[in-house]
Amino acid sequence: MLDKNTALNGVRLFVLDMDGTVYLGDREIEGAFDFIHQVESDPGRDFIFFTNNASRVPSVYVEKLARLGLTVTEDKIVTAGDVCAEYLKVNYPGARVFLNGTPVLEKNWIEKGIELVDADPDVCVQSFDTTLTYEKLDRICRYIRNGAPFIATHMDINCPTEDGYMPDCGAMCALITASTGVKPRYLGKPFKETVDMITEITGFTASETAFVGDRIYTDVRTGVDNGAKGFLVLTGESDMQTVAESGVKPTCIYESLGEMRAYL
Repeated sequence: MLDKNTALNGVRLFVLDMDGTVYLGDREIEGAFDFIHQVESDPGRDFIFFTNNASRVPSVYVEKLARLGLTVTEDKIVTAGDVCAEYLKVNYPGARVFLNGTPVLEKNWIEKGIELVDADPDVCVQSFDTTLTYEKLDRICRYIRNGAPFIATHMDINCPTEDGYMPDCGAMCALITASTGVKPRYLGKPFKETVDMITEITGFTASETAFVGDRIYTDVRTGVDNGAKGFLVLTGESDMQTVAESGVKPTCIYESLGEMRAYL
């Protein structure tokens, strides 16, 4: 693990998680916006948000951040839903897709040219669906048992909130796997497709990039497994006990983005 005084050397792009890193629920985590403003003031550095939370789309996050006091444009935000949509276009062009996702994600994918269907799909996708029903679960399990490929937007098990956690996409997929015996092809963080999209969008190389977040198995692992750095902040899901029990070793650990700002 690198020392806090040197860990940020050479980092030109910070890929920031959102839930549990920048905010919890409708509350900014203290110091997060100050960190972002300092990065903005450095002509040699930049930032972009990447969240595995595919229940929302970039425009929704722009509005939420504005309510919390931070003004950003949509091109500063990428979600696991964006990565999954691109993956489908490349690997399943023209496919009929059954998606368990929120209405805003469904609308977003239709606008991207993906054909969503309720029956006889070529591929099934499970996302973080806060509108999930038993009927939706029954359908996706039935289609997967019948041979449709099973893809998940991301692997997060829980989504942090102001008063604890709520079940996320990975927990939903565990139920589907228990029923069908089929494990999904996960996308989002920590997988290579996410790093490839970020480098393509920003022009920065992986070696110039640091992924920053509160989860070791997604945020940190994205960096350390794919040629970038992975910084852990202790403002969300992970604590030092999590670090001790994990096989993934962060490049460096900070209490928060606020503390990271002191080392910029």
